[in-house]
Amino acid sequence: MATVTTLPDVLTLDELADYLRLPGDAVRNYLERSLIPGRQIGDEWRFSRRVIEEWLRGPTGKQALLSQAGAFEDDAEDLRQLIDSIYRDRGRPEVEENV
Repeated sequence: MATVTTLPDVLTLDELADYLRLPGDAVRNYLERSLIPGRQIGDEWRFSRRVIEEWLRGPTGKQALLSQAGAFEDDAEDLRQLIDSIYRDRGRPEVEENV
């Protein structure tokens, strides 16, 4: 039977590694790539247990991107108008013509 321990609200890097059941080096690798939410205080890292729990429940990067697919589909006309106004204000066409 697994032992249940109460974690503190703020975790150290070693505590987080234990909680995630990962080697400390793996957690550091995620930190270097900004993939785990945390705060660096001097040379030390601290992690909110609540934020880590939310992060674990949240979507993966791939899922987040897929949820955005088609999100701007209805904006095509507004985007075209915006692009046209930018080039009109610049006083030149969007595509240079070879003369």
